[in-house]
Amino acid sequence: MKGMRVLLAVILLSLAGSAAAAVGAVGRLQQFVTSARSAEGEFKQTVIGESGRPPQQASGKFAFARPGKFRWEYDLPYPQLLVGDGKQLWSWDRDLNQVTVRPIGSALGATPAAILFGEDRVDRDFTLSEGVPANDAEAALKLAWIEAHPRQPVGEGSGGFQTIRFGFEGERLQRMVLRDNFGQTTLIEFVRLRLNPKLDAATFHFEPPAGADILGVPSPQQ
Repeated sequence: MKGMRVLLAVILLSLAGSAAAAVGAVGRLQQFVTSARSAEGEFKQTVIGESGRPPQQASGKFAFARPGKFRWEYDLPYPQLLVGDGKQLWSWDRDLNQVTVRPIGSALGATPAAILFGEDRVDRDFTLSEGVPANDAEAALKLAWIEAHPRQPVGEGSGGFQTIRFGFEGERLQRMVLRDNFGQTTLIEFVRLRLNPKLDAATFHFEPPAGADILGVPSPQQ
């Protein structure tokens, strides 16, 4: 009987430890959203489809200031710029010299960008749970994984994403893995991420270049 009580105690402690780990893992994301009021750094992006095509590689730099202000700039394989000024989202294709603009609220919705750049209300738009490495390569990174599932149906403000996974090393966000409704996986690796720097307001201001085709109706600039 004593042996059974000891065994039961070990099982309960094990379960309690697992629950604490789950809360701790989810808490890392919630803490990041709450405490990281601004950030800047570089990123590497890999898009993997289900058709067997070679992965598509891209890289660039980014900055953000909550809520709704961000700059996401692709340098390779071709230049493209996304700027959120707090009210509008600007997308500029430099090769085409074409600018698309729309309200920031409808653009972010329940998308990965809403977690990175939006308000600190993650639970409103996502259900969060502890994640696990998806493969041996992820396991080797020894990161704590958190899964976020949009509360809205796919395609209704979710940006077409089914699952968003975040990989943390301690309190630092290292990776984000996105799975969309086309079976496509996008891996974003954050490089030299610097938290809470003082950023120039001009970082989040966009002025359409002369002669650019503008799709959408910009609101008056203040």
